[in-house]
Amino acid sequence: MSQTIMEPLTLIEIDREISRRASEADSIVATLLELDQHPGLNLVRSYPPSGVTEARWLPVRDALALMWEDFGRMRAILDSARAVRGNRARLDDGQRAQLTELLRGRPHEVSRTPIPLAERSLTGPSEYVLFVGLADTLDRMRATFPVIAEFLDAVDKVNTRVMAGLAPLQDQLDKAGGATPELRAISAGIAELLRRSATDPLALTAAEIDARLAELSGAVRREAAVLAEHAAVVADWPAALAGVRGRLDALRETRERAAQARVKVERTILSGPLPIPADDIDELRAQLDAVPAEPGAAAVLLELGRRIDAATAAAATAENLAQGLLDRRGELRGRLAAYQAKAARLGVGEDRDLLASHQIATGLLARTPCDLAAVTRAVADYQQLIAEKSGRRP
Repeated sequence: MSQTIMEPLTLIEIDREISRRASEADSIVATLLELDQHPGLNLVRSYPPSGVTEARWLPVRDALALMWEDFGRMRAILDSARAVRGNRARLDDGQRAQLTELLRGRPHEVSRTPIPLAERSLTGPSEYVLFVGLADTLDRMRATFPVIAEFLDAVDKVNTRVMAGLAPLQDQLDKAGGATPELRAISAGIAELLRRSATDPLALTAAEIDARLAELSGAVRREAAVLAEHAAVVADWPAALAGVRGRLDALRETRERAAQARVKVERTILSGPLPIPADDIDELRAQLDAVPAEPGAAAVLLELGRRIDAATAAAATAENLAQGLLDRRGELRGRLAAYQAKAARLGVGEDRDLLASHQIATGLLARTPCDLAAVTRAVADYQQLIAEKSGRRP
């Protein structure tokens, strides 16, 4: 293949070109050395990538190796040019032509590839020889660098997000102390997230990282609270025991109120079956009396306290349900009285239809058991009739 013959550069052009390429080489080596210390590169070197990260790393790894090779070729060409240039004040035509080829041509042999015999001509070459020069080498490096930097920045961004989120959690774990099954599970979760961020960070999304960190943080807070509660029990056993006894008494009182309200509802109001709490006060008290006064029993006392609290909450719900039905009857009675007063103010209180409607509602309220749904409809009918008789909106 014929080559284009270049016009030899002048001495001034040669010196300017060598200086410019040398300055570029200095900038490139500084950037490559900085790239070599990139946290993302350190991570993939320390922990062999897998999954998504591995698939993206393999071509980047090859591109990075090629960047260093290209830089080596660039330095080799520049060293050759400096050697030819020397310190001479003048250069002959041959030397200028040689320098022009080094600085502007493709003087550096990169590879030789044998040509299969079937593809050769009788007098043609037996191999392909690839040459490169400063310009095309630099162009390739400029195109390759952003791809490498983007990958390394993405890896470091994910890993930094994970590490920043896990650092305070690990600190809380250390302060919590102990080695409960819950703490071991949290430690295992932290280790798993660290493993994923180290080996396949690009498979983790920001949303997934934040969700996992929130989950682990919640688990740490809950377990820290449990441990603090445990420590408080151990520190003052008599007070802790007295506190649980007090909560047991509160459970008994709440259940008594709920039972009274349930009986009243069953006697006066038409309703479905209301919840009947378990009769286990004596059993809970026996279990409380059996708890030994020793640090190892703190967990038993706390668990018993939680069971009592849960039973108290259930009893309070049952009480509120029953009392709500009783309160609803009183509310309907009050609304009916208010509407009756309104009818009187509007001058329709003695209307026969209104008197009949009021009598129906009053009769339903007086029934035992009282049908609250029927009373509600009767009161609404009375209100609507007042509006119709008075010519006003309800």
